This record gives sequence, C-alpha cells and structure tokens, in this order.
Amino acid sequence: MSLIISLLNHKGGVGKTTSTINIGAALVELGKRVLLLDLDPQANLTVSLGIPRQKVTIYENMRGEAEISPYQVKENLHVVTSTLDLSGAEMELINEAGREFILRELFQPIAHDYDYIIIDCPPSLGLLTLNALTASHYVLIPMQTEFLALQGLAKIKQIVDKVRFRLNKKLQIGGVLATMYDSRKVLNRDILGTIQKYFGDKVFQTLIRDNVSLAEAPARHQDIFAYNDKSNGAEDYLSLAKEILARFENAPQPLPSPQTETQLNEE
Repeated sequence: MSLIISLLNHKGGVGKTTSTINIGAALVELGKRVLLLDLDPQANLTVSLGIPRQKVTIYENMRGEAEISPYQVKENLHVVTSTLDLSGAEMELINEAGREFILRELFQPIAHDYDYIIIDCPPSLGLLTLNALTASHYVLIPMQTEFLALQGLAKIKQIVDKVRFRLNKKLQIGGVLATMYDSRKVLNRDILGTIQKYFGDKVFQTLIRDNVSLAEAPARHQDIFAYNDKSNGAEDYLSLAKEILARFENAPQPLPSPQTETQLNEE
C-alpha cells in the first residue's frame, strides 16, 4: 500500500516543487517505486521534468473523464501531469458530491503499484489542496529560511488540524524542511532556530543548502541525481530521503476510507 505525502506551503518560491521532484528521485535511488502528482495548475513539476502535454492529466482524472495514467520519467519514477486547465477545476467541482474525496478515490486502483505517492500541492488552500490533504497520510512543509517564510505557519497548522478532524483522521504533519539554507547568513540561522522552536522534532535534521545545481536541473528537464549526482543538492536530498524512510517506513498508515457527508456533518 502506498504511503501518500503532500508537500504544502501556500507561499510560493519555497522549494516545494524542487523538493517534490528530488525527494521522489532520491527515494528511487534508495530502491522505492514512486509516483509524483503535479496538482498545481501552473504545472511547474511537469515542465521541470520536460514532460510533453499528455492527453490525460490530473484535470481529466478529477473530472471523472479517465483513470490515472502516469507518465514514466525513468524506471520506478512516474508522474501524473498537470495542465493550466486545472485552474478551473475548483469552480467546476464545487457542486460535486464528495468533492473533497475525489483524489483519494482516484488513488485506490494504484495504491499497490507504488511505495510512495508524493503530491506537489498548489500555493493555495482551496479545493485542490483539500483533496491532497484528504488523500494523504503525511504533510511535509518546505520552508525557505527567510523572514517572510514564517508568515502563515499558524494557518497551515490550522488547516491540517481541521482536515484531520473533519475529513482524514490519519493525517499528520510529517515534517518541516528548511530549504535554500546558507549557514553563513545570520538571518538563515535565526529563522531556522525559530522554525525549530515552533515545530520541535518535526523539523528534519537535513538542511537543503542553497545550491546552483538545484536551480539548473529543471532547465535541463532533469532531477538533481540525473543532472549532477555529486552536487550538494543531490547529497542533501538523498540524506533527506533516508530521514523520511527512518521516520515513516516502519509505521505506514492504511489508506483511509471515505466518510459519508452524514458522518462529516455529525462531527
């Protein structure tokens, strides 16, 4: 059964897509079967890996027009692609019964095909993100070690708590990831200390250092291991993947069963 992880931060530019791609690629390096889901209408993950426009994307999947049909990037690394059309999905699905559970139900037929399903959430807290959280076992929060990245932390925790109470009792904050870290900068060290004070042992020990190879890899449509496996970026994401395995591997959660609207209202 797949372990499903959402990467969430409603602030853009924090390394969310970069982390989704390279955590997935690192897990493949460690022998896991991984599916990445691009749930962002901007389709940055899809573009970063150079995947051509697919006939079936997550947009068609969520509209009920087709089952999930992943694109193989390389052995054991598959992607469900996105498209700008997905930006209209929230309005189109607003009156759909059980709209919060669409993604969870889409995962059911493929839940045994992958060890990990990793979702790149959009930088918003709308219906798409709600679907991701309802389907997930864990949330990872990537945070750039800059002052503005601290804004909205309480909101993220509030949303996760609310989804856990109403829609998905298995959901947990699995960890907080410090990205674009430069130990030479006092501000970066101070922000890291603040994050650690707020989240405690939820903060991963691995810090993703500011690294030019991580910025260059998407221009070559590659993950960091394919682009430069000797870089600091590759070293950091491999270390992070090992931490993820140590933290989650021994206690995978079963895919939650959808609740009825009556049950949700009763809560």
